[in-house]
Amino acid sequence: MRMHDSHTPQLQQSFERLRAAWLDQRPSYEQRRDDLKRLRRLFRERLDEMSTAVSADFGHRSVHETLLGEGSVVLSEIDHTLARLKAWMKPERRAAGWKLWPAKAHVRFVPLGVVGVISPWNYPVNLALAPLVAAIGAGNHVLLKPSEHTPRTSEFLRRLIADVFPQTRATVVLGGADLSAAFSALPFDHLFFTGSTAVGRKVMAAAAQNLTPVTLELGGKSPVIVGESADLRRAADRIATGKFFNAGQTCIAPDYVLIHESKRDAFVSLLRQQIGERYGAGNGYQDYTSIINDAQHDRLAGLVSDARARGHALIPLLEMKQASPSRVRLMEPTVVLEPTQDSAVMREEIFGPILPVISYRTTDEAINHVLGRDRPLALYCFSADATEIEAILARIVAGGVCINDTLYQFACNDMPFGGVGASGMGHYHGREGFLTFSKSMPVLRKYDPAPSDLISPPYKGLTDKLVRFITWIPGR
Repeated sequence: MRMHDSHTPQLQQSFERLRAAWLDQRPSYEQRRDDLKRLRRLFRERLDEMSTAVSADFGHRSVHETLLGEGSVVLSEIDHTLARLKAWMKPERRAAGWKLWPAKAHVRFVPLGVVGVISPWNYPVNLALAPLVAAIGAGNHVLLKPSEHTPRTSEFLRRLIADVFPQTRATVVLGGADLSAAFSALPFDHLFFTGSTAVGRKVMAAAAQNLTPVTLELGGKSPVIVGESADLRRAADRIATGKFFNAGQTCIAPDYVLIHESKRDAFVSLLRQQIGERYGAGNGYQDYTSIINDAQHDRLAGLVSDARARGHALIPLLEMKQASPSRVRLMEPTVVLEPTQDSAVMREEIFGPILPVISYRTTDEAINHVLGRDRPLALYCFSADATEIEAILARIVAGGVCINDTLYQFACNDMPFGGVGASGMGHYHGREGFLTFSKSMPVLRKYDPAPSDLISPPYKGLTDKLVRFITWIPGR
């Protein structure tokens, strides 16, 4: 991934301006706090403007989903950081140990410098501002590149950041995939990327040329395991929320459901009931979000066509034949029943309102199904059996887990969020975000006189005895 010539001057100038300002004066606690409070105030004042921009980019997006998935998450992250930042910044005492006596040890959490953030289209505000909040809280300067697929929202972010921060502290740059390539090649002190696994590999390769550390927030196929003891009505309710919020265009949305064979048909029936109650035609599907663009809509339609061609049972959860002609890219929520493992819906991350439902006979069978795939970004388990839950947690490694619900692990500010393996690396949110954008710098302070001064050649006599004592090697 090489820096594109047309973007080099603009990016280089922005980057160098941010770095020069950071080297001149590191942000103090008071400045960080003031920046975050100003961001909170202006962002809250512009929630309606944000919602309008996001909906225009999607063709239509539920206002309430935007307020919940973008506004509420960002405001909560700012509040959590403001309440705890002073404590996070305090040096942490460590034990120096008797071998280094007399000495004191501590760890300081120092800012890295200039952080790059590349954010995606599915939650274009939340996934841009949440890492920015963490980076600013940790005392860094930030260069943000939002998605080209949500141009109105990206312009909203550009204006917001320009009104909150001086351009020497945070700057937004706009452009397409070639700009992202040039952006990834800059010598940042840390690069934070949210997006697809395929693009994540390219970003990491570009960053490696500068030995830039990266945080990759990717995706994958997040499973739901519904146990025989689960409250089925509640499971259908909460899986419907997780899967069809933002029309499934969520990196931690349930990608497929593994359900005990005795519960499968009842579950699908309850799920269909849920969707009918939530998204019926009574309000013109105002609460149901459109697919972001034609390319994504065509890709999803291809998944359905592949399932149909393979003879899989397709169960529409809601027939949207009464939709207004003005509603573009409105996709019917659909269950694919018992798809084979080589079908497209089981090979690819779905990222839309299509839900494979697969039955199993034993918990081990369900666990082994998940273990046979890349480690997921999210794992969901519905069960009233503590032994079954523990068996699942003991064997499956996932980016995050939510038991008896979906999505809400992301909203817990005091827990880290991040993937593992193909679903990503690194964490943010809360203190983990602060640590991601900080260097944990160890400091050892020695005092005089120190026995360690005696440890130098020639290793004879007292020095020999001292070395053997320290390393517990018996003398001869």
